[in-house]
Amino acid sequence: MDLSATPDQVRRFIFENQPVRGHWVHLESAWRELRAHSSYPPAVTELLGQAVVASVLLAATLKFRGTLTFQLQGNGAVSLLVAQCTHDFRVRAVARYDAAAVSGLATAESGAAGRAARFRSLAGDEGRITVTVEAEEKSLRYQGVVPLSGDSLAESLEAYFASSEQLPTRVVLTADESHGAGMLVQKLPRSGATDEDASDSMAVDEAWEGAQRGMAQLQPSRLSGRSIEELLAQGFPGRDLRLFRGAPVRFECRCSEGRVTGLLRALGPEEVREVLREQGSVTVTCEFCHHPYHFDPAAIEALFADGAGAGGSESIH
Repeated sequence: MDLSATPDQVRRFIFENQPVRGHWVHLESAWRELRAHSSYPPAVTELLGQAVVASVLLAATLKFRGTLTFQLQGNGAVSLLVAQCTHDFRVRAVARYDAAAVSGLATAESGAAGRAARFRSLAGDEGRITVTVEAEEKSLRYQGVVPLSGDSLAESLEAYFASSEQLPTRVVLTADESHGAGMLVQKLPRSGATDEDASDSMAVDEAWEGAQRGMAQLQPSRLSGRSIEELLAQGFPGRDLRLFRGAPVRFECRCSEGRVTGLLRALGPEEVREVLREQGSVTVTCEFCHHPYHFDPAAIEALFADGAGAGGSESIH
């Protein structure tokens, strides 16, 4: 199978005449470009890649213009993981972790039990998944928060859809140093259903059960090496499916000097000038792409010359 022509894309598919839909994403060059700005241990790379894929799948299920942020916070070796995807599938991500704790995962057992133990060691036994959608229209903001559940990021994402969206969902995610891939299927609510539609309910239930069986048979290792056409044929044989044209996914960090100056103004002149006195200049480094923004004393004075700068702070998410 050759994905070289379109290695980074997300595609939607539906079960014809049934309220079941799905999305598939495959990342290669976008994932490598993202990783080029940071060096993570393999276990963290895998979890971060799955989060990036999850953010794309989440964004693909929504109709919005803006940015979706998928965030994991826990008490394990990875304390914070943030993956962002815009409505037009520009992605970036960052992770914070305890290097000593992660190094102890190298001897973890393999197989399903080993993967579950590794996820819990990374994420911890107390944590949460937060999905934030910041839409450009009228500055709308939505946020859903669910506790970490299950033995994988995919299972936690399923719990998010069940709790926050009330949509039965099955998810498969995979990532390594070269690729990231994932697929989800969802059972959608039927609009305008009445008692007269009871004869169709069995067909709907059978279609959803078939979709779940197909996802259960889909091993994560298969996602990176097969096209969506192959995966659908293998997972849902005999189903009448419609596959839609794909949309490209690309890495793009949206940091800019304008955003950094806004951050400095939010910190306020006293705090920024204190840094200036201690260091002789102010440098702000983007946590996503590690691009440094330097401000000399003249630039700082110009920044606050108009008196702007209410107190406050911003975080990476």
